[in-house]
Amino acid sequence: MLATLVGMRTAVVRVRVDPEGELTAAQLNTAMAALADLADAAGAELIENNLAALPPSRREVELLMTGTDAAELQETALALCVKTFGELGGHPVPGVLTYVSHGTDDDAHGVLAGFGLAGEIERTPTDEGWDIVEVTLRKTDLERVPESRIHTALEASLNCEVRIRTV
Repeated sequence: MLATLVGMRTAVVRVRVDPEGELTAAQLNTAMAALADLADAAGAELIENNLAALPPSRREVELLMTGTDAAELQETALALCVKTFGELGGHPVPGVLTYVSHGTDDDAHGVLAGFGLAGEIERTPTDEGWDIVEVTLRKTDLERVPESRIHTALEASLNCEVRIRTV
């Protein structure tokens, strides 16, 4: 399993590898095996998937990668897929990148960074076993990004009560 470093986030980087449906089942399997080796060497983990059983529009690989620069992660994943699927005639294109949340303060900072914000995170455990996370943001930041969007994203990522305080 991919080791998550302190301060790093785990991304699921998706690449559509055969959108035109030009590769055979054997070619897809060969490319997946080669991609697994390349991903491992690059410090990423390929999520197993039977691409040959999927329609071309859903032939997408998923790589677990650590990092905070989404563009860099997508570029690396695309390069790995071009090397393996492109050599067989596939035409990989970038897909969606999402981050896996472990409910940590690093995840909270990552959500804020996604909105172009920075803030202070303070976590308080309750007697019931739940955490309350207080996020301190600048009032000027909330003029640009609605508080409700930030609040919803943080609660979804952290799976705990979130309170936003402005200064």
